[in-house]
Amino acid sequence: MEARNRTLPDWLTKIRTRQVVLPRFQRYEAWSNYQIESLLNTVLKELPAGAVLTLDVGEKEPFLSRPIATAPHSGDKIIEHLLDGQQRLTAFWRSLNDTYEDRTYLIKIEPEEDLELPYFATSITRYTKNNERYPLWANSPAELWSRKYVPAALLRPDTEAENNFKSWAKDASRGDTDVLLDLIETGNRLRNKFSIFNIPFLSLPTTTRPEVALDVFIKMNTSSSPLSPFDIVVAQIEAASGKSLHGYIEELKQEAPSILRYNSPEDIVLAVAALLSSRLPSKGTYLLPDFSSEFDSHWPTIKHGIKKALSFLTDEKLLDSRRLPTDVVIYVLAALWGIAEEGLDKEGETRSVLRRYIWRAFFTDRYDRTTNSRAFSDYRELAKMIKGEDAHPEIFDINLYPLATIEELKSANWPYRKDRLARAILAISLKSGGFDFADGAPASFDSIQTREYHHVFPHAWLKELGIKEHEINRALNCALISWKTNRNISAKMPSAYVAERMEASSLGQPEIARRLESHLIPVAQLIANDYDGFIHTRAELIRKILCRLCDGEIVEGIL
Repeated sequence: MEARNRTLPDWLTKIRTRQVVLPRFQRYEAWSNYQIESLLNTVLKELPAGAVLTLDVGEKEPFLSRPIATAPHSGDKIIEHLLDGQQRLTAFWRSLNDTYEDRTYLIKIEPEEDLELPYFATSITRYTKNNERYPLWANSPAELWSRKYVPAALLRPDTEAENNFKSWAKDASRGDTDVLLDLIETGNRLRNKFSIFNIPFLSLPTTTRPEVALDVFIKMNTSSSPLSPFDIVVAQIEAASGKSLHGYIEELKQEAPSILRYNSPEDIVLAVAALLSSRLPSKGTYLLPDFSSEFDSHWPTIKHGIKKALSFLTDEKLLDSRRLPTDVVIYVLAALWGIAEEGLDKEGETRSVLRRYIWRAFFTDRYDRTTNSRAFSDYRELAKMIKGEDAHPEIFDINLYPLATIEELKSANWPYRKDRLARAILAISLKSGGFDFADGAPASFDSIQTREYHHVFPHAWLKELGIKEHEINRALNCALISWKTNRNISAKMPSAYVAERMEASSLGQPEIARRLESHLIPVAQLIANDYDGFIHTRAELIRKILCRLCDGEIVEGIL
């Protein structure tokens, strides 16, 4: 392995001409704006930023490749694959070319105590509105300089940026020759720091075998943004099958876009793959050589199972990750749907078993600890059950895992927080449709994105009665309704706002009552302004329905 020097201008040229690219298994960008600012400050301080690792490319690329983010897709012959240092070189390329859509990197000409310099790198948030990039002052040279900012992109060490800086300086100086000369001197001094900045690199020769290059890639990537298990599996699958895990994930997103409503697609895919290979879904499993070598053969089952699981979750009114009581059920559901028989009675039996499973996962403490091992155990036993074999899933043992009691339901917290029981109560309240009190729209993925967590008995009204905060913010006092409806209700006593809704609706009292009942709201106690009675009666309603769901029954419509 040979060590060599290369200046930043040479690196940027090789990226621009596509001589340096990323092997396909390389992860995507992982650095925050703070890390990028720190890198730019490293240049200003004239400190080293560490060496990078490349693989020399001969006549044929050893791996499929892609350019660094926002760099040209065509150019000269590819001569190097970047194995380590991608985050640094991507940060240099994008900040010095101003290709981040949401940020612009700047040099502030102002002393910075920690750096002990008269300037420092920083950044500002950018956004586009009406085809203009905001904040508008950041588009004006004069406005930028009035705040003592110089765009980092104008300090890129090449002729084009140097000419752009001169034009910018003329506009920024507003005809003041002294300011212009001072600006040009400052720009030249700063640009020189980028021009002489050296990024040494180690290079593997063209004779390096692909599997050796991958092994070195994994071992070398231990920087401030170390590889995740997913990143390592990407490399190992590439080595084992020559296929891209990134490609698999993109394929899944295309065929099942609703996966993005839940947690990370990468996490779901790895966990499902582990279960299907009869292994614990854990980092240790993901890093096993056999896991990567078997992945390709499992992929059709993984994809099919995830698609079926997403459909099942929607049917059960579990519409996104913010409303899901526990994430782990997705892994088990997808793995089980992957191996289940489709169609007719057998699929109906599977649905009943899986309905029992998820609602028991929500209304017991089964997954409150040792989540992965219990998910693995449940998967194995439930797999036997849906195949018609003798099985005894612990999650179905009512003695080990009793369902939530009425008192536990009554004390459950506000469901906006990530609280299993609170979210489970909210989920059940949507099973009957969850129609908005005013506009009558049913609960759906699209509609709940703009809904708010509404106090059925208004917070301010209960506060005036001396009710304690923790007694007001109960899951049983919550309903998801549109923000307009929520604002309209405000702090009115329940009987008053229900009466207003009934008077405002041309459909009459029965329709408003139906909408309220679709959230399992006991109307009689609501209009009687009886908070304690309301909480107890709603707890009884929820308990009745959860018992049916936990037995695998179909529960739909007004209950």
